[in-house]
Amino acid sequence: MVNQPQHESAFAAIKPAMAVTKLPPALAKQAPLGDGRRERSRSSRAKIVAALLDLIGKGDVSPSAARVAEVAGVGLRSVFRHFEDMDALYREMGEVIEARVLPILLQPPVGETWKDKVFDLAERRAKLFETIMPYRISANLRRFESTYLMHDYRRMLRFESESIEAHLPQSVRTDATAAGGLNVILSFQTWRLLRHDQELPVEAAKAVVRRLLGAALAELPDG
Repeated sequence: MVNQPQHESAFAAIKPAMAVTKLPPALAKQAPLGDGRRERSRSSRAKIVAALLDLIGKGDVSPSAARVAEVAGVGLRSVFRHFEDMDALYREMGEVIEARVLPILLQPPVGETWKDKVFDLAERRAKLFETIMPYRISANLRRFESTYLMHDYRRMLRFESESIEAHLPQSVRTDATAAGGLNVILSFQTWRLLRHDQELPVEAAKAVVRRLLGAALAELPDG
């Protein structure tokens, strides 16, 4: 078990997604609510996903299927009746998390200049990364044994990079060194290193990111 700093509220931030009207695709495939047996099955499935979220959010970044079943209050066989393997369970967990955080991530940054917008993007990412950190760490640990999780890892790297480049002027976007440096400063891996490896408090980690970002931006053109 990995000790996650200040993540008691992480699951609380994600959990509301489990109750939204629009369920993740895998859950939405269940039969209508009028069928009691199907409804119990769907309820058990949701409990299993919620258990995985809860365990990881509290610091158990690699919970076993048996532990997930125990927390969910179902039998181990029930876990694999609903999910073909742990990859399938992680996939559904990812859908729940994305349903919660993607709207936040897609909000355009504010600011009068592109540099102001990048600073605003850094602030938003700190909040986002702080919420998803235990889940990203868990998925990253498993990605070397999972084709799906490795694909998802690379997809998120591309998304992080492209969402920064969208706000850069052409002169900076075509400068591979400058764009690459900004991507590293604003990456999840940098935030994880500051918060998890160096065990910095949130505000101290933000200060480091701002300092690095300010130094990098000072060397770049304003337009």
